[in-house]
This record gives sequence, structure tokens and C-alpha cells, in this order.
Amino acid sequence: MAERKQYDVIIVGAGPAGLAAGLYAGRMELKAVALERLAPGGELLNTLDIEDYPGFEHITGQELSEKMEAHARKFGLSIDYHEVEEVWSEGDERVVRVEDGTEYRAPAVIVTAGGQPRKLGVPGEAEMAGRGVSYCAICDGAFFKEQVVMVVGGGDSALEEGVFLTRYASKVIIVHRRQDFRAQAVAVAAARANPKVEFMLDSVVDEIKGDESGKVVAVTVRNLKTEAVTEVAVGAVFPFIGFTPNSNIFRDHVEHDELGYIYTDTGMATNIEGIFAAGDVRHQLTKQITTAVGDGTTAVVAVTKLLEKLGHGRAQDVAEEAELAAEVQV
Repeated sequence: MAERKQYDVIIVGAGPAGLAAGLYAGRMELKAVALERLAPGGELLNTLDIEDYPGFEHITGQELSEKMEAHARKFGLSIDYHEVEEVWSEGDERVVRVEDGTEYRAPAVIVTAGGQPRKLGVPGEAEMAGRGVSYCAICDGAFFKEQVVMVVGGGDSALEEGVFLTRYASKVIIVHRRQDFRAQAVAVAAARANPKVEFMLDSVVDEIKGDESGKVVAVTVRNLKTEAVTEVAVGAVFPFIGFTPNSNIFRDHVEHDELGYIYTDTGMATNIEGIFAAGDVRHQLTKQITTAVGDGTTAVVAVTKLLEKLGHGRAQDVAEEAELAAEVQV
């Protein structure tokens, strides 16, 4: 018989969205647990410098994740380290099974499992992640003012982010393995019309090179037709070859788009009652720390309203106390 643990809400993932959800769950006196397979912080741990989170002109990803974790724990969030294998519904309960067979049960689950940028898989990429290799132009573009940067990919993200980077870079080189782009024609036209954008087509990145301090200084590019190899001096590399949301954990059919991003309403609720999604795993316009934190906050407020409706736990007590106080005042 699998061990069972009961909570008011289960949070799958402890990145910014999950930690914000845990903080607000604690403030609302809900018994909450976050399930995390690695370490709290999510993609923050792959980010060296952050300058676009309100209140911090500069902070490292590691520092911000530690502050978020400590704040959530202060209000009672528990963090258990497990790989989540499956999420499903059993009547009014939502069940989360982890790799050792333990079942976590609650009326509500908030999935904040995020996702992962697809990697090039070339030498130097992992070693210099956060030190010139970045998967977020909005986050890191400003660090490379008046430098040559390289974008890898041929979809909408690659072309659009490439044009965005021209705000800062002296030149943006877009490397794509084909002549034709997968991106929409308008995105391709905008990139071609920008005087700061250059193209290396029919080409792939073979290696990312760094200096003694471990920062990116050059990229080796190989032409697939001629096999000619060129070393290009750059200050940064931005791979935009796709992002895979961690949304393949549901037994029930949770509605999602063609890429796997989960559809939610304005309260972060999915099509299945009691299952919510927040942060990078859900279908939205942008992937930023600020939006993830907002999603996590909204999800917990919506969960609290659901628990009140179900007459469950401390959320119901709080609602009843508020009603009683109103009656006393009258």
C-alpha cells in the first residue's frame, strides 16, 4: 500500500511561480507542500545576473531563489524532493504520485513545473550557461550592449528575439540550418530589413568557446553544404530552438496547445476542477520571473475560493470568521 500524505494544496515545482504560490498559501493558512525534483529556484538557478525584477537593481539567480525559498518557508511551506510521475483526479481529491510510490492528496493541485529550453548540445554550451549563453533575450540582452551576439534558430522566437537584441547589440548574427525559415513571413521580413542583423544560413553551431574566466568569446559555425568552418567572435549566444513545457504528467486530459502549454482561465484554473497551472508551463505571452510570481499568487487565491466552495480546511474557517465578524459589526 502506497504511503499517502494529505494537504490542502499541492504545488508541483518550486521555481518562482511555485515559491510564490507556497508563500501565499502559507499566508492564507493552507497546509501546502511543494514537490521539487532538484533544488528550489527553477530556471533562476541557470541565470547568473538579474536586473529586471522590481526592487532589485541587481541580484544573482541563486540569491533570488534563496530569498524566495526562505520567504515561503517562513510562512510554513514544506518542500519535498521528489520526481513527480503522474497527476490525476479521484472524486473530490487530486492525487500526485512521486517516484517512490508516495501519493500526495489534496482538493487542489497547482502545477508550476515550468519547462526547459531545448539545448544545442554542443561543447561549451553547458559550461557557459549564464556566462554568455542565454535562453532569454529580454532577461539578458542588456548585458551585451555594443557587442556582437549570435542567435541560433529559424522560428518565430529566433527571428523576433534577434530583432529585439538589436536594441543593445552592435550586430546580431542569426544562424539557421536551412535557407528557409519556419517563422512567419512578417518576422522574417523584419529581421531582413534590420541593418544590424546578418545571417549565416545552411549552418550549425559546432562549439561555443570561452576565455579563461569562462565567458563566451567565440562560436565555431559549420556550413552544412560546403563543410567550411568559421570561427566568429561574439560576446553571447542565444539559442532559440524551442522550449519544452513539463506538462506530460497528467492522467486526465488537461487542455493544452500544440506545443504542450496548458490552457488556463484568468484564475489559472485548467479545464479540470482542482487542477491549476502557473508560470512557464502555461500558455501565455511571455516567460518572466514577474509573470510567474503573479501567476502563482493568482492561483492560490483561486484555490482558496475553491476550498471555500468545497467547505474544506482553514480556508472555510477564514471565510466563516469573516462572515461572523461582519455580523458582529452590524
